[in-house]
Amino acid sequence: MLGFLILFPLVVAAVLFVVKNNQARKVIVSVSALVIGLASVLLAGTYLGAGGVYFEYMSPVIDYVCTGISILIAVVILAYGVKYRNVLASVLAIIQVVGTLVLEFGFAHHVTVQYGLYLDSLSLLMALVIGIIGSGICVYAIGYMEDFQAHHADEPDRRPTFFALMFLFLSAMFGIVFSNNMMWLFAAWEVTTVCSFLLIGYTKTDEAIKNAFRQIIMNILGGLGFLGALYFMVIGLGTLSFVDFIVYGIQNPAVVVLPVTCLAFAGITKAAQMPFHTWLLGAMVAPTPTSALLHSSTMVKAGVFLLVKLAPIFYAGTASFSGNFMTVVPSLMVVLVGGITFTLCSFMAISQSNAKRVLAYSTIANLGLIVACAGVGTPEAVWAATFLVLFHAIAKSLLFLCVGTAEHHIGSRDIEDMDLLFERMPRLARFMMLGIMCMFIAPFGMLIAKWATLVSFVETGNIALIILLAFGSAATFMFWGKWLGKLSGIAAEPKNDEITVHRSEWVSISLMAVLVIACCICIPAISWAIVEPYVYSVYGTVAAGIAADNLWIASVAVIFIVIVLFAGLGKSKARKVDVYLSGVSIDNSERTFQNSLSQETKATARNWYLESVFGEKLIAPVGTIMCTILIVAAFAVAAVGLPGLL
Repeated sequence: MLGFLILFPLVVAAVLFVVKNNQARKVIVSVSALVIGLASVLLAGTYLGAGGVYFEYMSPVIDYVCTGISILIAVVILAYGVKYRNVLASVLAIIQVVGTLVLEFGFAHHVTVQYGLYLDSLSLLMALVIGIIGSGICVYAIGYMEDFQAHHADEPDRRPTFFALMFLFLSAMFGIVFSNNMMWLFAAWEVTTVCSFLLIGYTKTDEAIKNAFRQIIMNILGGLGFLGALYFMVIGLGTLSFVDFIVYGIQNPAVVVLPVTCLAFAGITKAAQMPFHTWLLGAMVAPTPTSALLHSSTMVKAGVFLLVKLAPIFYAGTASFSGNFMTVVPSLMVVLVGGITFTLCSFMAISQSNAKRVLAYSTIANLGLIVACAGVGTPEAVWAATFLVLFHAIAKSLLFLCVGTAEHHIGSRDIEDMDLLFERMPRLARFMMLGIMCMFIAPFGMLIAKWATLVSFVETGNIALIILLAFGSAATFMFWGKWLGKLSGIAAEPKNDEITVHRSEWVSISLMAVLVIACCICIPAISWAIVEPYVYSVYGTVAAGIAADNLWIASVAVIFIVIVLFAGLGKSKARKVDVYLSGVSIDNSERTFQNSLSQETKATARNWYLESVFGEKLIAPVGTIMCTILIVAAFAVAAVGLPGLL
């Protein structure tokens, strides 16, 4: 089943790359997405509650295939670098491929990993996210890309490449979450990097190309960090087994400080943490399905997945802090970078009116919170981080898909243009409101996970993190509240724009909405069946961040909120009257009226963006400088331990 989930999307990608007929593509994408989703559910059902299951699988053929993939990726990047005269990307690609070849044939050719594949409860959770949410986004893209191509009719139809890259993304993500052989994991890691590069540059505009190269440069830097960790693992420890490395790191945190720092750096870049956050903001130029895929089930989730897997080493290093200062360096770097990113990006989201940029900053901020939890590394923090990963994935995918559909039908992605969305697109507005509420309102999942995060920070005495969480959460409440208020306002009775939404879009959006509701209602069961078994398998103790009774109370409350939200959907027999404008009406459709001074006034409600206080130009440099200093200092201190590792 693991091999099927890795290879089947790869085969589908190859088929879609050559299929030009739109009807055939619809069938292939829909059926393949259904198969992948069902396979991931079947896998999770088969191994539900499993600790760690390792599969004895060694293949020199796959080793060489992975090396070939690294070479191919470098060739692709080099070709684009030469074509668009980007010297830095070309140089980094050459360095990476040379480093990979030297590692494979100079040092690692004799190293064998007996258990090449594995799964645990965290892998199963990630497989469900990839298989259901990722596949659902691919289905959404069927209708969305039809409209996209219609709006860009003068450009060549590159949809075969687009869909091939989407399924290749899924294949690589399954490879990341199931590979115990670090060389295989690294190959899949780099495939996600190049897929993201090609999807961001899909439109081939100057802005898209610029942002695509920003992404590839930053993520190759992270890839070089990953490659450096592999060198240390082979030379210092004589292994490429991920689980062996984690076990050794828990037992001897002082010895693995440098490779753990390298892997943490790779995770930070992939998760778009400061100072590497700009690549994810630049990704917003891509079509909406790309943004949704990057933010919810691929790419950035690969970064936080790696960091959560390393959490036991961070915890062990912190526990042995009194004996050796160096052991706390990786944890300190991850905790502070994540905490600073969460707070500052939450502030910057306040100043944004572009819905996709709000979602982007929200993504970076919430990833920062997950990163900080991973850096703390306690069982309670890992419990919270796992739920943050889950609820962020489903809520953010729902929101991105809603914004993409709204943009195509109201002609804007600006929040200020969503005044009448509750009437113009009643179902879509409710789905969007559901996603927003899941992100910041009790009793929905994200706030429950943040509550658990606060508990874990308090128990470990991380005063700095508690302060960062408090201020960042306050900012979160403000920017989500502004957007929710816009959607909640009802005025006039414009035409319904939902009748032209593609069925594939409704299927995907409805799927994400059902997942949001189901996961929020079933949060106690998810904790018992998936999250707690993973925590127990790693730490030998069951540690839930929130008591089960409180989880059940939240679950019941969600049911009532959902009923209220969707109860009014459909045709209403209530008599509709003109909008009351607090004066003598002049034009109800334009919402203008005569005020008490006999002057014409237009009724408007505009959000408060505080650009002079929370603008990007003011805050971004602060975070970039602080996080850069932290990362450089961490590497400098960690390098002191290199002789001990060797």
